[in-house]
Amino acid sequence: MKDLLQGKPLHHPLHPLLVHFPIGLFFFSFVLDLASLIFREAPGLVAGAYYSMALGLIGALIAAVPGFADYFDIRRDHPARRTATWHMRLNLCAVVLYAANLYFRHDQLAATSVPAIGLALSFAGVALLSVSGYLGGKMVYDDGISVGRHRRHGDAPAQTCRASMGDAVAADNGQVFVPVAEAGRLQEGKTLRAEVDGTVMTIAKVDGRLYAFQEFCPHRYGPLSEGALKGVEIECPWHRSCFDIRSGKVTQGPAKVDLKTYPVKMVGTKISVGISQRPSSS
Repeated sequence: MKDLLQGKPLHHPLHPLLVHFPIGLFFFSFVLDLASLIFREAPGLVAGAYYSMALGLIGALIAAVPGFADYFDIRRDHPARRTATWHMRLNLCAVVLYAANLYFRHDQLAATSVPAIGLALSFAGVALLSVSGYLGGKMVYDDGISVGRHRRHGDAPAQTCRASMGDAVAADNGQVFVPVAEAGRLQEGKTLRAEVDGTVMTIAKVDGRLYAFQEFCPHRYGPLSEGALKGVEIECPWHRSCFDIRSGKVTQGPAKVDLKTYPVKMVGTKISVGISQRPSSS
């Protein structure tokens, strides 16, 4: 169900597709309201605005379902989570305003011009939708929310495995190996996300071997742990840059800078990554 709501079977995010209908209907309703003030003798403008608004409200409720699915899939440590929360709140406020607007208008369909309270609520609704739409665009174009999820088969890592250099269990060639997760947490052909004292990385398992590399794509910082593994290549979920996870080399643009890779091995039953030791201060 979650994959369906996020548009994976359609190969396109579902929420951005559906929101165009209620937004268009709400704005069209506002245009009809203004037209009823200019062309007072024209029949049907107030009723048209009412029914357009009603259809928009139905469309908004339908679009909200995949919207909630997208919202609860945003990582809590992602900077876009706060933006998404305000986007959701503004949309809910807009839905309440339009529902109230329909209530105040339902017995005035034969009027030749929009009632004052209806026009005020329509203006407020359009203003809320404009701000909310800006935030929605910011999440997609700046933060990559919902972009490319349909290209990954299976769930992306839901949590970040956190560890500290103080947990190091082995050292080799100037690097300390820090355990980040039990081996059972990473299945064949999957990824997990780890953070060691602020260094965020992706760990992948391909053909029984472990690979570790930087989490964020050097192109526009797409989260590679949410990308699609294609053999020994990882595809960025945002703009489809590809990298060889063995060496970090770019195999397909738009990225031009190679990934930083990290040594990774099993220490006991734990997946451990190698981090360069910081030189001690004298």
